[in-house]
Amino acid sequence: MDARVFRAGAFGAVAMFLWTFVAHMLLPFGEAGIKQIHNEKPLLEQMKVTLPEPGLYMFPEMPAGETQEHYQKRIATSPSGLMAYFPGREFNFGASLAVEFGTQLVQSLALAWLLSVARLETFGKRILLSAVVGLAVAVGTNVSYWNWYGFTATYTLAFMFTQWMSYVCAGLAAAGQFSARHFHPAAA
Repeated sequence: MDARVFRAGAFGAVAMFLWTFVAHMLLPFGEAGIKQIHNEKPLLEQMKVTLPEPGLYMFPEMPAGETQEHYQKRIATSPSGLMAYFPGREFNFGASLAVEFGTQLVQSLALAWLLSVARLETFGKRILLSAVVGLAVAVGTNVSYWNWYGFTATYTLAFMFTQWMSYVCAGLAAAGQFSARHFHPAAA
């Protein structure tokens, strides 16, 4: 990998990481659309009995042979949802931050590579490309989760905005590494 692309990706990852810190810790985006369960103890005790192992659970259950029409009627009249469940787990905040930064580094390196091969001659066009890539990433999963699993519109829009802005921030940090001179054969 070209040193300029790596440097642009690293700067972009730092910008992404800082933006997501601001979005989650200083702005309301980190908890937008998420509610707390009040009087959770009876529910949690029952979950320990009913769900003894960690997993991603969808409810209500759709037994084999049940028609889609019958399942849709049950969803309309009973609780439904998608739940990530752990009966107990060790959570390491530092390790989670490291994984998050690593993920953003991979994303930002891919964006930097794309910016380097796109050969866009102006800073503005490189930022626009970063914003378009960020929009594609933000829409890619989040709208499906809203559509199929019922994630709230508030959560979905806040998370999409946070992801989109992370690409804009990465683009701002990375795009300056590629000057117009970088793209002309005479400068090579």
